[in-house]
Amino acid sequence: MITNEDEARDWLRGLPECDDKAMERLTLLVEMLTEENQRQNLVSSASLDQVWMRHIVDSAQLLPHVPRETSLPWMDLGTGAGFPGLVIAAMRPECEVIMVESRNRRIEWLERARIAMGLERARIVGSRLELAESQPCSVISARAFAPLEKLLALSSRFSTSDTIWLLPKGRSASQELDDLRNWRHVFHVEQSLTDPQAGIIVGKLAGGKGKTA
Repeated sequence: MITNEDEARDWLRGLPECDDKAMERLTLLVEMLTEENQRQNLVSSASLDQVWMRHIVDSAQLLPHVPRETSLPWMDLGTGAGFPGLVIAAMRPECEVIMVESRNRRIEWLERARIAMGLERARIVGSRLELAESQPCSVISARAFAPLEKLLALSSRFSTSDTIWLLPKGRSASQELDDLRNWRHVFHVEQSLTDPQAGIIVGKLAGGKGKTA
């Protein structure tokens, strides 16, 4: 379990994706986030004291669940302040990362951060998820976007039988998975590295078809 900022940065440096350039991009993201948070409430002010643990590592911990050879795009739903989308893009800049966000001020922030960090393969879809164009994705992530049942109903059209779902769910992870009905899936809960009471729902939809007949 990661408990402080030094441990968070040390853990990041141990990832194969985390070279000097990646750390530069993430450091810039932290600086921009801290400044922008004075203008709009992107994240809670209290969480900025542990920004590397609470937001950067909390996002980057999804990467070990995705094989490096996985073909992308990676779609991040309800990206908000850019977590995990901007972190994933910063650490895998060669990959297509699609961030879906409907709020105008968040869209503007994501674009500024994306450009400043030089993330040419990342793009922002500025619309409600229901209006986003369907396309198959290799990875789908969502951090505190919607309850699991609703999330699957909204986004299963982006999924194939090979799509990896990575859904940080906090303390509700196990309960939401236990309550899931009428979906064929191979999901399980992984322990979060940043919160002993939080979990991440990881797995695939069986056949990518969603609801059973």
